[in-house]
Amino acid sequence: MTSATAERSSETSARTDARIDRAARPGAPLAPVRVAVILGSDREGRFGPVVADWLLARLGTRTDLAVEVVDVATADLPTALSYDPSPEVRAKLAGVSPRLADADAFIVLTPEYNHSFPAGLKNLIDWHRAEWEAKPVAFVSYGGISGGLRAVEQLRTVFAELHAVTVRDTVSFHGVHGQFDADGTHKDPTAADAAAKVLLDQLTWWALALREAKEVRPYGS
Repeated sequence: MTSATAERSSETSARTDARIDRAARPGAPLAPVRVAVILGSDREGRFGPVVADWLLARLGTRTDLAVEVVDVATADLPTALSYDPSPEVRAKLAGVSPRLADADAFIVLTPEYNHSFPAGLKNLIDWHRAEWEAKPVAFVSYGGISGGLRAVEQLRTVFAELHAVTVRDTVSFHGVHGQFDADGTHKDPTAADAAAKVLLDQLTWWALALREAKEVRPYGS
């Protein structure tokens, strides 16, 4: 057994022991679900940060979630993919890949460009594979008349190929510029807040279920 294999085996055993310990103590608190919010637009003048601030405020009320933001605009990954990246590219990947790997779940925040999602978001997705496997992905979208839902439906097929589980319910903002005040406050938050609760509840359920399943048996694709 190599040292790396032994280390993984030890980590798996520790996670399994933790799961058994929780089962023996039904009242024991679960570790927070680690959620990576992926800000999917790198467009100049993008509206994404406004929607992201709204989303992060809702996430901030959840004590069962630990949140980190991964911004496509600051990842700065090259569009030419490589199985053997240069040291410079490896350094850029080092700034984002571990954060995706550590996440239990993802929320992808995407606009819709020409009936699809941004190229920068696809590039971030394509640079990774194992980081997505056997994890849930939820979507918050925004745009014009479609609210970004056409982008979401295409993203579902992408993440299915990567062995991720996409959450059924979404939050979408139709005619997004008219829904927020100049200071970023949502003008009529009742429906959006309710949709966000459903999305986060579903994402948390899937994240816990998959995390516990992988503690018992590693996922193999």
